[in-house]
Amino acid sequence: MPTSSANESNLFSMSFSQAPLAEQLRPKHLSDLIGQSHLLGEGKPLRLAFASGKPHSMILWGPPGTGKTTLARIMSTEFDCEFIALSAVLSGVKEIRAAIEQAQSVLQQNGRHTILFVDEVHRFNKSQQDAFLPYVEQGLITFVGATTENPSFEVNKALLSRAQVYALSALSEQELVSLFERAHQCALRHLQFADEARQLLIEFADGDARRLLNLLEQIGVAALTRQTVSIGREFVADSLSRNARSFDKGGDAFYDQISALHKSVRGSSPDAALYWLCRMLDGGADPLYIGRRLIRMATEDVGLADPRALRLALDACEAYERLGSPEGELALAQAALYLACAPKSNAAYLAYNKARSYVGRDKSRSVPLHLRNAPTQLMKDIGYGKSYRYAHDCPNAYAAGENYFPDDLPDVGFYQPTHYGLEQKIQEKLTFLRDLDRQAKRNT
Repeated sequence: MPTSSANESNLFSMSFSQAPLAEQLRPKHLSDLIGQSHLLGEGKPLRLAFASGKPHSMILWGPPGTGKTTLARIMSTEFDCEFIALSAVLSGVKEIRAAIEQAQSVLQQNGRHTILFVDEVHRFNKSQQDAFLPYVEQGLITFVGATTENPSFEVNKALLSRAQVYALSALSEQELVSLFERAHQCALRHLQFADEARQLLIEFADGDARRLLNLLEQIGVAALTRQTVSIGREFVADSLSRNARSFDKGGDAFYDQISALHKSVRGSSPDAALYWLCRMLDGGADPLYIGRRLIRMATEDVGLADPRALRLALDACEAYERLGSPEGELALAQAALYLACAPKSNAAYLAYNKARSYVGRDKSRSVPLHLRNAPTQLMKDIGYGKSYRYAHDCPNAYAAGENYFPDDLPDVGFYQPTHYGLEQKIQEKLTFLRDLDRQAKRNT
């Protein structure tokens, strides 16, 4: 009589003898799709688009494993259209031309419309993207592009103007639980998952449905190899090599997280700053890139309220260069915490932008003669440096009433210190010096 484990092995083999689990469980109807309730719920945009009975061109933008390809396939079923899929990674002009010819042939032979799905559409260059335009305008194809990158930057404006953009979200923990249960019932009923094992798998999936199904498939293989049906947390940890979290260097997740780190520092939230810094490091971000952004935060958001912040950020980068990972990452964490806790001022940042903008649109004005250097007698004879007052020889080491701008420049004020940190002292000092200027003008 065969053992129960042998029976379970046979069950497993039957489940995984054909297509991968992610393909076996790919939803065939809109009602089967898990996630994207903000687009597919009652009265929501994509639900209404499907209910209209008429397909339209669209860009599906979202992280991996959120259902972009599945939605495109369901569209072809719901609208009874021919489905042609291209991958921008593998395709070129030849494949685009062949797809268009196929769409024309299908239309002529049986009158069926074609949905042309382009995965990773952002990988196509401008001319390749432009190749679709006339056929979209003619109505020969309904164009559906999928991308993990922000279409505002990666998709041509001409194509973007002809397609509705739908932003898909990573699956929530509860949605991943629902997907887990579906996969368990459909293909892995012979396995017994402890709650802790399920939770760990969901954490590893990190919002990616396809990743969760692939992980479950790996667990099934590992269970068959080790002849076990009991799946605990330790079994999952031992069987899977944890991949990096959803973090694409140079992609939207990258910029979203550095933005969150910057705003946490600016908002004086040290815990949040530390969280986002660790998220980025955990996802594989270059620590020195983070260091460079910390330097920017020190100048943009702390500024002269605490000039030590810039030096600390620079020191953190130097410490990382000397120590490397993981020891050097502590210096970056220390800098992030200091910046978050430091008094804040963007006065220097605003002053620089204001001055740069003013100079950019102003004419070129001459340096006043009294401010010019006079290394030769000829220069002295024509007035270079004449009447210049050496500040250190004046009371308070300040030449009250002196003008350091071009003579014809109207009064301008770029730098406005705040009342935070050291800038409060700077404000007091500048107020005192401006009073001396006004007294000097009254005495002339």
